[in-house]
Amino acid sequence: MNCKNRTFIIVALVKLKRYIFLFLLLGGVACKDSSDVELDEAPYVILVSFDGFRSDYVEQFNAPNFKKFISKGSSATALISSFPSKTFPNHYSIVTGLYPENHGLVDNTFFDPGRGTTYRIGDRSKVEDEYYYDGLPLWQLAQQNDMKSASFFWVGSEAPIAGSHPDYFRVFDSSVPNESRIDTVVDWLALPKAERPQFITLYFSLVDSEGHATGPDSEETKQTVLEADRLLGVLMSKVEESPLNINVILTSDHGMYKMQNGPDTFIYNEEIFAGLDMTDARVVSNGTHIHLFIDNPGLAHDLFDIVKARENRFSIYRKEETPEVWHYRNSDRIGDFILMAEPGHKFTTRPRSAGNPETRSVWGDHGFDPYNTPEMLGIFYAQGPNIKQGATVPAFENIHIYPFIANLLGIQNLPPIDGTSSVLESILSN
Repeated sequence: MNCKNRTFIIVALVKLKRYIFLFLLLGGVACKDSSDVELDEAPYVILVSFDGFRSDYVEQFNAPNFKKFISKGSSATALISSFPSKTFPNHYSIVTGLYPENHGLVDNTFFDPGRGTTYRIGDRSKVEDEYYYDGLPLWQLAQQNDMKSASFFWVGSEAPIAGSHPDYFRVFDSSVPNESRIDTVVDWLALPKAERPQFITLYFSLVDSEGHATGPDSEETKQTVLEADRLLGVLMSKVEESPLNINVILTSDHGMYKMQNGPDTFIYNEEIFAGLDMTDARVVSNGTHIHLFIDNPGLAHDLFDIVKARENRFSIYRKEETPEVWHYRNSDRIGDFILMAEPGHKFTTRPRSAGNPETRSVWGDHGFDPYNTPEMLGIFYAQGPNIKQGATVPAFENIHIYPFIANLLGIQNLPPIDGTSSVLESILSN
């Protein structure tokens, strides 16, 4: 064999060896992906809450990633908070499909006659006590249907409700960087299929915090909304890189009302109850509304009439006469009487020193009647392989998100809830 032929054969063998190596390499990768990820056709749901994100923020502050998300999915004109429009009741309504009167968290702060205790959102012993929580959260619904679940912060996830937590969860810590939260969600989705959660909750508080501090119309709130928009962009870039069938739902618990410090902004409890014997009464204030418990029924009629005559920037209701749309009667944790401030006003006690209790000229607050205060409305946007593109629905109550997510996960047997699946069926794709 001459040198020329020998050289040709050697080159051919080298090329063939290279092609065989590439074939095996690519084939091996394909086999790994197919068995672990690419052939996983199960539906996944990430439920994201941007606390305090008002229904008009996307347009008001021209948030590009939110607009892109909406254009690629479905949206509601607004999301109606459950009454009262506070953080804990509404986050728990979203994941139980129940009004607060039925799931137990009737307010951020409430009195429980059964134990004679007061639940406060800052009291870790109460927050982690399953006694205060009724209903079946979505993470447990997933578990009962042989799916893993995870929660990076959500009301109720830190308590062993009905005996268990989500498979993966984090105890709330506001100092955890927002991008780290996204990274953890991505890590959960990268777990082996048998360990991978199909339902995940993710919570951000930055918009609510700034809205409280500077008001919903401030430049600071605008920049914070745009930071939330950037975080959404980070999350969706990760979702779009994944071969999994991931549906993402963006929501919020309530909106935000612009409060302005003025001579009639504050309603002082001392003036409402002046001259009344309050020995047998308990006042539980949440700022925009008050629960009034009466231990002596004989005093109830006279006390109600006296306070009724003093109505000024607020209204008083007997529990059984609260507006039906509130669905706020059927719990012993709701006061015998409810005092509701008019939007822009707030209950407080007189400060020990002269001057108003609120030193800022403008700030933000929520808790007002969501059924007649548009500023209390939140958001609902959804995008994913099981959600239609370009569909819109009218404003709806947040209790209907629960059966919608159950549908996305393919879960048919639901516990008794207040929400109905028909409200959002029109945005499901086949």
